[in-house]
Amino acid sequence: MAAPLELYCWKGDWGLPSVDTDCLTVLAYAKFAGAPLKVHKITNPWRSPTGTLPALKTTEESTRSLSKPSNIIIHLRKQKYNADYDLSAKEGADTLAFVSLLEEKLLPALIYTLWVDSKNYVDVTRRWYAENIPFPLNFLLPNRIHNQQLERLRLVRGDPTLEPGEQLEKELYHDALECMTLLSQRLGSHKFFFGDSPSSLDAYVFGHLAPLLKVKLPNGKLQQHLNSLDNLRHYCTNILILYFPSEGGEPPIRKVSVHSDSSDFDSEPHKRRKQILSVLFAMGSMLGYAILMGIVSIQHIRPQAALVGPRHIEEGGEEEEDE
Repeated sequence: MAAPLELYCWKGDWGLPSVDTDCLTVLAYAKFAGAPLKVHKITNPWRSPTGTLPALKTTEESTRSLSKPSNIIIHLRKQKYNADYDLSAKEGADTLAFVSLLEEKLLPALIYTLWVDSKNYVDVTRRWYAENIPFPLNFLLPNRIHNQQLERLRLVRGDPTLEPGEQLEKELYHDALECMTLLSQRLGSHKFFFGDSPSSLDAYVFGHLAPLLKVKLPNGKLQQHLNSLDNLRHYCTNILILYFPSEGGEPPIRKVSVHSDSSDFDSEPHKRRKQILSVLFAMGSMLGYAILMGIVSIQHIRPQAALVGPRHIEEGGEEEEDE
């Protein structure tokens, strides 16, 4: 039996299997198509084969790893995991049209609300990534991802000089609200967009809408409109319940054991040691940065021999090292 394909993606939170739109799309498609993936949910993209997330690790020489959702889905289809197998030619054309609509109208607004809107970014997005990415990368990667998402927004909009502002936000949100309304009308009372079985279109729609449904944002203009569209809201919730039952509800309540467990006490010194080492490393990094930038300087003071004895000279040297 061939080894299963390995998928690396951002881990989940807020009742989602992943916090990332592209990862959600791939995870949903794999579930819909029945692809037996070995999923690695991580918070350090540098651990993936491509240095980005999502990433699919394959066994083929020509395509050792894939990163774009469209390329991953195409590869899964070649492996006979095709969620669009039963679609007609017209339904296939509709899929392409609606995926293009999502990427042109909804994706830019989603990027803006999560990564560009200052309050949402500072209070929610950057905070989550800073708290979950391992130290010391959590000081570097959130800002780097922010810049990448801004460049992605400029690329999607076709404007390399695009800058955030009230007018841009108004345009993006107007397009996104229209897109969601159109999706709601197309879905109607159906379980999925093409009947009772999910397709790649459902994976893309779920990947774009689920974060808006579940992530608690201070500025939630897009969320308010999505919540007003009952069929889309139930549609996302049903996919979470059917295909991601362990993550579709509220976070589980941690059970407290009534009897003692010696392993908890045994691990406590190791936890404390890690905490101390992390603090010392952080202090050393900050001190090194301060010295490098000239914020703190180390000066060698030559004491007067007639006034300072050998004992006092030795103590002065120790104080210089402490600085």
